[in-house]
Amino acid sequence: MDSPSDPGTTRASDLSDVLSDLTAVIPAGGVGTRLWPLSRRAMPKFLHDLTGTGRSLLQSTADRLEPLVGDRLMVVTGALHAAAVREQLPGLLPENLLLEPGPRDSMPAIGLAAAFLERRDPDAVLGSFAADHVIGDETAFAECVRQAVVAARAGSLVTLGVRPDYPSTGFGYVKVGRDRPLEGAPDVRHVETFVEKPDRERAEAYLAEGDHLWNAGIFVVRASTLLDLLAAQRPEMTRVLRDIAADPGQLEQLWASLDDIAIDHAVAEPAARAGQVSVVPAHFPWDDVGDFASLATLLEESEDHPGLRVLGPAGDVLSEDSTGVVAAHSGRTVVTLGVEDIVVVDTPDALLVTTRGRCQDVRSVVAALQRLGREDLT
Repeated sequence: MDSPSDPGTTRASDLSDVLSDLTAVIPAGGVGTRLWPLSRRAMPKFLHDLTGTGRSLLQSTADRLEPLVGDRLMVVTGALHAAAVREQLPGLLPENLLLEPGPRDSMPAIGLAAAFLERRDPDAVLGSFAADHVIGDETAFAECVRQAVVAARAGSLVTLGVRPDYPSTGFGYVKVGRDRPLEGAPDVRHVETFVEKPDRERAEAYLAEGDHLWNAGIFVVRASTLLDLLAAQRPEMTRVLRDIAADPGQLEQLWASLDDIAIDHAVAEPAARAGQVSVVPAHFPWDDVGDFASLATLLEESEDHPGLRVLGPAGDVLSEDSTGVVAAHSGRTVVTLGVEDIVVVDTPDALLVTTRGRCQDVRSVVAALQRLGREDLT
């Protein structure tokens, strides 16, 4: 595929004009079970500083979007997390915090935001950006969003697809099709299909072929277009979402009737089969911080402990001849001696010791605790 246009060619004034009707929606849900015991239902991963910047993943997401949308930022989160979100984002307008009465997947959350935006402005463009992603090169990110908005105004559901730099089996993929020439958005392509997480052999083939991108889970679309696409697949869900937006007092009563489904399955996949989805190939560094192995790649190596990544107070870690990642969050001293690729996560009420190779299996520990009735730990 051709290289994207130079993001430096977009002037700040041009960017502001193009994004003038864009509202950024942050669906802040999910527990992040593979990051247990740091991430839990009461304090999920998006509320944590997992990169050592002093800002939570949610705050970093808002920081990245604020230059693009100003106060046109909306967060959809569970009622349990309302107070924490308000504390972390004090500038969020009260009417732009939407609270889910119970856990649902991304489609109800994003659809709810779309329904409220549609009532405010039928032409509004919605951009959905996950609360727990880490993105580098914000200039390149802004240029991709700008092109996505141009394509969304032309009627597409648009996603950002990240160019893979290794054969990941932990991400879904987007298969890229022909060019879709648009004035002001030269890099936009049609999407042929969305692909589930592949095995190693298939992921290596995707990387070699060059026509597959990582599915970053970022969508840009007119609010009304998104709801119309959803109505073609799930008319009852669409009706309920619009009813809630018309009368928010019905939220508690109607929310439980909504299907628990991701936006990919509810809208993006069928719309791609119908030729209604476009993609902007992205060059910026991106990670969804899915587990501690992923987290280790985002942390700087400790100056005091070569080969070790430390999250938390460095003075609480003593290490010799060890590699891996240590999250020290209990106030105790954590000591590692002669161990390789270890993962140690120490919290006041739970201690996890595993290896980077088994990080994907941490969710099974959470499931086991739930079976044992240890809801206090999950």
